[in-house]
Amino acid sequence: MEKEQLEHSLGHNRRKFLSKVSLGIGSLALGSLLIPDLFKRGGGEDAIMAALPHFAPKAKRVIYLFQNGAPSQFESFDYKPMLNQHIGKELPESIRMGQRLTGMTAGQSSFPLVGSYFGFQQYGEARAWISDLFPHTARIVDDICIVKSMYTEAINHDPALTFFQSGAQVGNRPSMGAWLSYGLGSENNNLPAFCVLLSRGRGNGQGVYSKLWTNGFLDSVHQGVQFSASEDPVLYLKDPKGMRREDRRRMLDKISELNHLNYQAFGDPEITAKIQQYEMAFRMQTAVPEVTDISKEPDSIIKMYGPDCLIPGTYAANCLLARKLSESGVRFVQLYHQGWDQHDNLPTEMAKQAKDVDQASAALIQDLKQRGLLDETLVIWGGEFGRTNYCQGKIQVDNYGRDHHPRSFSIWMAGGGVKPGIVYGETDEFGYNIVENPVHVHDFHATILHLMGIDHERLTYKHLGRRFRLTDVHGHVVKDILV
Repeated sequence: MEKEQLEHSLGHNRRKFLSKVSLGIGSLALGSLLIPDLFKRGGGEDAIMAALPHFAPKAKRVIYLFQNGAPSQFESFDYKPMLNQHIGKELPESIRMGQRLTGMTAGQSSFPLVGSYFGFQQYGEARAWISDLFPHTARIVDDICIVKSMYTEAINHDPALTFFQSGAQVGNRPSMGAWLSYGLGSENNNLPAFCVLLSRGRGNGQGVYSKLWTNGFLDSVHQGVQFSASEDPVLYLKDPKGMRREDRRRMLDKISELNHLNYQAFGDPEITAKIQQYEMAFRMQTAVPEVTDISKEPDSIIKMYGPDCLIPGTYAANCLLARKLSESGVRFVQLYHQGWDQHDNLPTEMAKQAKDVDQASAALIQDLKQRGLLDETLVIWGGEFGRTNYCQGKIQVDNYGRDHHPRSFSIWMAGGGVKPGIVYGETDEFGYNIVENPVHVHDFHATILHLMGIDHERLTYKHLGRRFRLTDVHGHVVKDILV
């Protein structure tokens, strides 16, 4: 009985406190204008989260250029001349070691090796090998860290893509952007902490779904906000025709009062999250048009990113928008560029894909650097797994395909505390197995959180009786690639 009375008293006092805090200012207080952290964290995590960031961060923000569909490492950053010397020869079983295959090549009677149709050159102080498909990336090689030893367990697109975004191969887990929003919040109260941009290339595409930027079991304020290529970058943000801004303000205040009464009655944190979302949408009505307006960008910037940056929804336009969002204080900007699933006709399709992304990706690094933002902005480029060193289907030197390969693949990272101008990790001469410095997806996530000043083992949320984290129960920070 005493316990019940105490809980009732605490609940009653909390309701009185919230009521007085919000009295006279509607939802502005609840919308975190006056008390930003009042509803930032839930689930009884206050003691665990109070110390964030856990140590001085190297990066303040992340821009993740996700190449959806998995670019081939053999036509990008992992040069294997031996494959060209042994085209058509069988992949030795001692190299494959009975690895699980996808349904697309499991029925093949042979696994003929196939080399890259494209040439490679060495660039930069590290003499990194880069494919001729990426001449612009080659020019910034001294600003990036190429990791050639990534690996994952997922062998098909959906679980592999979900794994990279959320640390789990199943759905309904918070994405990385949601975790960072939950842990660190936003630098700009007028923009979301987590924004999502989509583009489609000219190759074979794999779908992307809203579950990839979900908040999962975290409060819904941490879900990624998708920007579109339409006239309205964020849907349903504009006021209805004939509604004045002051009318909108009064309406939100009345809605907030009703929601506050519901919160007093039920104590559901999603009610306060809804109030915050209404308030964010109101503030975004001014902030979003400003940040998406590129009319004031000088000609030198347009030239740097390429003419496609003037076409909304293209990869180049999204890279420029990512810079503007990051510069405005958005904590995590996630780009998805579809079209990298080259099971056949790889030379033709991958050449188109590389042309779509190469110039703008390099321009983003150069743009951030010249603005003094690269040191505090972590930029990541890569897909969900790699590609096989053997051909899928019939071999033609100028027309071949590669199947999924989770055992080794390449990405690159830049800025935000990552060592520039280095190549990390190595694969065997077949490019099939990692022989030096393997980096798992959980290690990748642990390293990103570390650069943001977060101990990945301490960023947790209690749900369904256990504490969850982005790295689950795994992950080691890859300290060798850090400044």
